[in-house]
Amino acid sequence: MILALLRRPDPDHLEVQHEGSSFRVALRRRPTARRITLRVSAATGEVVITLPSRTAVNTAQRFAASHSAWIAARLARLPARVGFEPEARVPLRGVPHRVRLRDTRSGAVRIEHDGEEAAISVACDPAHVARRIRDFLVREARRDLLEAVERYAERLGERPARITLRDTRSRWGSCTARGELNFSWRLILAPPVVLDYLVAHEMAHLREMNHSPRFWALLHDLCPAVDTAEAWLKRSGAGLHRYG
Repeated sequence: MILALLRRPDPDHLEVQHEGSSFRVALRRRPTARRITLRVSAATGEVVITLPSRTAVNTAQRFAASHSAWIAARLARLPARVGFEPEARVPLRGVPHRVRLRDTRSGAVRIEHDGEEAAISVACDPAHVARRIRDFLVREARRDLLEAVERYAERLGERPARITLRDTRSRWGSCTARGELNFSWRLILAPPVVLDYLVAHEMAHLREMNHSPRFWALLHDLCPAVDTAEAWLKRSGAGLHRYG
């Protein structure tokens, strides 16, 4: 007890050096952990080291430093981040769109086509482009999600108690025991078959709150493109988090 009281609070992160570069490593403790683990999030690029309760911070520092080359290699493989800014290319329903600032006066965000290239055209102060683009994408996601929910509700005879959009990192969608559905707004960046599949998946949970054979049979009956959508998410899903 005395040792626990005297121990310094953990820092929230460690610094690791590799060939002139410095990497920030978030430090977490988990009482159930049996060993030190190190991971790099494909979604955010965050580097996290997780420690058992009794492992010293100095031990964690040495462990992280010994894996500095691995950290650098994993980070180097991550796709470059793309901000919501003029001339950036952002997918909308799986199709690349150029972000175009058409005017500095306030106006509606709209889709335009110039030859073979599609654009998300925004009129606002340049400082507000990112927010306006994100708000537009969230609105489009909500519209597509609500349309898909309504379509599956008619087939299932089940309706969610509530629908929420978030910027989730670990799940594209979820269903609570109260029948509330949660989705990532980033699904609007993916091909429509992916959003449709995620809605079918969570709607199926309104009837089967599990992943039993009955659930999968119901899901495949609702959405024949299950395998196609899951393969796309496994291959490209993490990349959706690099936008914005």
